[in-house]
Amino acid sequence: MTDTAAAEKKSFIVRKLERVADIGNKLPDPLTLFVIMAALVVVVSAVFSGASAEVMQRSGAVELKTVQSLLSWDGIRWMFLKAIDNFTGFAPLGPVLTVMIGIGVAERTGFITMGLRILVGSVPPSLITATLVFASVMSSMVADAGYIVLTPLGAMLFAGLGRHPIAGLAAAYAGVSGGFSANLLITGLDPMLARLTGQAAQSIDPSYVVNATANYYFLVASTVLITIVGTLVTTRIVEPMLGKWDPSQASVEIEPPEEPTARERKAFFIAMGVASLVGLGIFLLGFIESSPLRDAIKPEDPPIESLHSFFESIEVLITLLFIMPGIVYGVLVGLVKNDRDVAAMASDSMGTMGAYIVLAFVAGQFVAYFNWTNLGAVSAVHGADLLKNIGLTGIPLLIAFLAVSALMNIFVGSASAKWAFMAPIFVPMLMMMGFSPEVVQAAYRVGDSITNIITPLMPYLPIIIVFAQRYVKDIGIGTILSTMLPYSVAFGFFWVIMLIVWMLTGIPLGPGVSTTYPM
Repeated sequence: MTDTAAAEKKSFIVRKLERVADIGNKLPDPLTLFVIMAALVVVVSAVFSGASAEVMQRSGAVELKTVQSLLSWDGIRWMFLKAIDNFTGFAPLGPVLTVMIGIGVAERTGFITMGLRILVGSVPPSLITATLVFASVMSSMVADAGYIVLTPLGAMLFAGLGRHPIAGLAAAYAGVSGGFSANLLITGLDPMLARLTGQAAQSIDPSYVVNATANYYFLVASTVLITIVGTLVTTRIVEPMLGKWDPSQASVEIEPPEEPTARERKAFFIAMGVASLVGLGIFLLGFIESSPLRDAIKPEDPPIESLHSFFESIEVLITLLFIMPGIVYGVLVGLVKNDRDVAAMASDSMGTMGAYIVLAFVAGQFVAYFNWTNLGAVSAVHGADLLKNIGLTGIPLLIAFLAVSALMNIFVGSASAKWAFMAPIFVPMLMMMGFSPEVVQAAYRVGDSITNIITPLMPYLPIIIVFAQRYVKDIGIGTILSTMLPYSVAFGFFWVIMLIVWMLTGIPLGPGVSTTYPM
């Protein structure tokens, strides 16, 4: 088939997405882009200096947030004095570098590659994509670790299969990010949001309590939905758009997969035994009450609250989960002969992160500028007030609220921080319109998730770009975001339909939880 004939066979959607990618790739380098956005925050903060809004805090107190100008005397002083703190305080920096030590060693010994080769041999090819998306959705039970672990593994898996590695990266990123509010288990986010929702509901009904399991049934169904939709988008839209991958585009040498030897297989299964023991140790640290990573809680608190310290340590635990079996595998196949070999592998891993570290410095300034100026909080509250004054009712009102949540997520990344100032406005308002606090929370979580994939403010986007550039060295932010756009649209469309069906049929959102509030 000629190139012309192949182009004609491309669907209308694929051609439009390629056009979006072409436009997006004309944007400056991601480093320059963050510099420009940081400069825009400085200018906008000066233009809107003094604008204010009342924001409800988690404690229940109302705080007046006012936009602060970065071009003021205090603002200029703050930018210079806090530049290093903004860099070292950039949330993903420490977790990314920590986990990449473990992954880097495990990758360089061949442990990860061998695991992927065995996975490919044991899982039917038709289920590889679905397995990757499902695992990525489930990764939210370990907070943000999925961004750091599964996105590079998805790319490696697809490259090993001869498929486009960016499609594997996109499938994993969509599952981790877009499916952040879907899981078969209760995660650390559930009690956090439930407390904020319950606190807001008590302004109408002082006795109202929202439990961590408030959306559990809905989230289980969402896990199935996101897995199916994410798989179809990957195979039907993203891979045709990306086309065939040329390994010469990679910035690192990508070795073609080979049939594992008997020695490698034996070493892998021994290393997996070590990984199982490490995993058991991690499990015990989380679930034995006397564990040093368990916290004391009040009787009225949900049990998951006792796992706060465990989840705070998850990146270190994941590093151990990768590095220990990786070292064992390396010793057994002869690639690790002494401690110097391990140190060299860890150093090489950090050497590949140089571009990310530079990017993190600029991205850290941008995020810190946005937070210090209060632009996010003030714009979110005024957007909420606008929706409140439109006068919508019923399901259209809830969908409009979901749309505002999705829009606000582009500017304010943290799900809990955003809900802290949105819940006191929307939960009481929608309760008065007959919606239960739990369904308002569910709608918020859908809106918060579907634009995670396409916001340039996602803290982990810089590392996603770095991972992608290993396989396509000239890839730009335009290609990444245009590749993720179909996931965002598809997740939003089908998730909203499911939420509407849930409301119309009266299916409980969680154990004993209704979608309606009796007025």
